[in-house]
Amino acid sequence: MIRLFLVIVVSVSFLPAKQRPNILFLFADDQRADTVSAHGNPHIQTPHLDQMSREGFSFRKNYCAGSFSGAVCVASRAMLMTGQHWMSLPSEKPQANWGTNQTLPALLKKCGGYQPFIIGKWHNGKKTLDQSFSKGSSVYMGGMADHTSFQVQDLKNGILSEKRPAGGFSSTVFANDAISFIQKAEKENPFFLYVSFMAPHDPRNPPKKYREIYYKNRPPLPKNFLPQHPFQNAPPTTSGRDEGLAPWPRTKKMISDQLCEYYGLVTQLDQQVGRILSALQKSGQADNTIVVYTADHGLGMGSHGLLGKQNVYEQSMQCPLILKGPGIPKGKTSEAFTYVHDLYATLCNLAKVVPENKIDSKDLTEIIRGNSKEVRKSLFLPFQDNQRSINDGKWKLHIYPQINHQLLFDLEKDPHEMKDLSEDPNHSEELEKMKGLMSAWRKLLQDPYPIRSKNPIPSKPAYDNEKRVLDRWQPKWIRNKYFGGRSDTSQGK
Repeated sequence: MIRLFLVIVVSVSFLPAKQRPNILFLFADDQRADTVSAHGNPHIQTPHLDQMSREGFSFRKNYCAGSFSGAVCVASRAMLMTGQHWMSLPSEKPQANWGTNQTLPALLKKCGGYQPFIIGKWHNGKKTLDQSFSKGSSVYMGGMADHTSFQVQDLKNGILSEKRPAGGFSSTVFANDAISFIQKAEKENPFFLYVSFMAPHDPRNPPKKYREIYYKNRPPLPKNFLPQHPFQNAPPTTSGRDEGLAPWPRTKKMISDQLCEYYGLVTQLDQQVGRILSALQKSGQADNTIVVYTADHGLGMGSHGLLGKQNVYEQSMQCPLILKGPGIPKGKTSEAFTYVHDLYATLCNLAKVVPENKIDSKDLTEIIRGNSKEVRKSLFLPFQDNQRSINDGKWKLHIYPQINHQLLFDLEKDPHEMKDLSEDPNHSEELEKMKGLMSAWRKLLQDPYPIRSKNPIPSKPAYDNEKRVLDRWQPKWIRNKYFGGRSDTSQGK
């Protein structure tokens, strides 16, 4: 047994770098899972993601594992890079303090000879960037920006250059740099190319021709559209930046316009993904490159009266996940519960690299190869100290500890979470079962927050359009359209 173990370690650790696959990681921002045409939405144009889906493997129940922050992308990226659930990260400033965790690009470089290179958004601070990358171009050290006017920096030997104008629309700029990298990439050592887009995060200002596509042929509103959320979702519905991007009550016309603009961002992003994949094919390295397409989380966009992602409803935590490349079957899908941070363990396996520290990430390769149907039987979504949900595939329970409120949904009959069954005595047994399952997950992750408040805050929201906050990134036409031309601004995040 000892000799066999040694052989395995040697064969993995000393596999020549040029025999490992390249990894091209395409990361969207705020993209709902239902915005890929091939995954069941005939109202959106995503031809390149559709092709990737046909040529690869799609995980249809992929989620962000909640968040320690209202800026959900910060938590999602921290989990992706470390392979750890946010409750396992250092409690002090987890967004920018990952302790001694070996980040995915650093591990691939150290143990696999990979060349890590970053393009695009990095929202976790310079310290964690230093842990992960030493080279990159058009790096945006922030959370959001006007897609048409922002500044970027280049990264060389761990040093960021002076800021410079990006010089184009965000997704196009990042795609241009990715294409340039692929065209020049050496073939002796594999690359880990991390392309982190800012779209379709707001401002929802795609080039005019892309939003015009949808103004002229409008997609339907979400089936669970509401003018406003019926109770106090936390963080407070009335003061959150995302929720203030449109006035209350939400009108169908207003949400329709924002949905057209959001879809326009997705379609423009899809075009850039197509350009990158075309460059990869022309480079001669496509057959030896694992391509990943995913997003950090989803977005409300009118569902349940919400616009943002600071909630545990399906549309806000669920996001696309598609993989293609050597050893990955074509045109296959899975309904297995997965988290975005499962990509840490999965890519390590595909790269023949062994993680050096404890991780919460689950390896999805056995699902991809058809040898397993799942890596977990249920899915837990904890959001800060104010929201919890548990999903076993049929039933989903929401608990809101600060207002002592709960919701129970039968997802098989009610996938859009529209009919609360928590007060129905006919489902008391299911309610208790789901509470027990949530308790088990909380114990596993050592969830430190109480599930019930001794002094609950009022559950009724107080919608006040005067308290809406206009951040500095919204371009003039959006200010005029959704804020009445207001010029008062805050620091956008």
